[in-house]
Amino acid sequence: MGRSQNPLLGALASAEETQESNVGQRVRQLRSESGWSIRALAEASGLSANTLSLIENGKISPSVSTLHRVAQALGVPITAFFEAPSPRQQVVFVAGHTRNRQQFAHGVCEDLAMGFTGAGLHPCVVTLQPHQGSGADLIVHTGFEFVYCLQGRITYTVDGEHYFLTPGDSLLFESYLPHRWENATDFPAQMLLVLAPTDERDRPAHRHFSPADPAP
Repeated sequence: MGRSQNPLLGALASAEETQESNVGQRVRQLRSESGWSIRALAEASGLSANTLSLIENGKISPSVSTLHRVAQALGVPITAFFEAPSPRQQVVFVAGHTRNRQQFAHGVCEDLAMGFTGAGLHPCVVTLQPHQGSGADLIVHTGFEFVYCLQGRITYTVDGEHYFLTPGDSLLFESYLPHRWENATDFPAQMLLVLAPTDERDRPAHRHFSPADPAP
């Protein structure tokens, strides 16, 4: 008669296999997102293509040092192999009357990407009150900034140069250049503003929109 399997050992073995499979799936996903073949990743990490294939298919459990070499080659933290990818909402439709409108110190910001979980893109419609703007301090962040004037006249200062935007005018620049904006007129102004940081940790909207002053 064959020996009965210990249920606890069986469960532990199953959990270990699942963990190996999950790590392998993340390695494959991150490699694919980087546009790398197994051979290219093998050359960059110093591992054999066969080893990487076994890891991706959950056939072997990679050591910490092995994962560290793969992480360095892919340019990601080693913890990325143990994080479950969050589901991404790739298409977002926002009806005009449902926009999230947030009051900031000198106007209103309407979010045009509510629920979008893709790359760090922040499109919004900004309404500026007369003689108000982003503040006296110059703003610097990663990525790019795009502006399209919808109403009124908006003055954008980028790297010491002044740009006067009226309806239909646009401005696109690399946002490491110090910049600020204001409505220097006696009438409200409105613009489409798209912030596109290249570092996912960067939050340029926090620097563009200071919170509204509390009610007295």
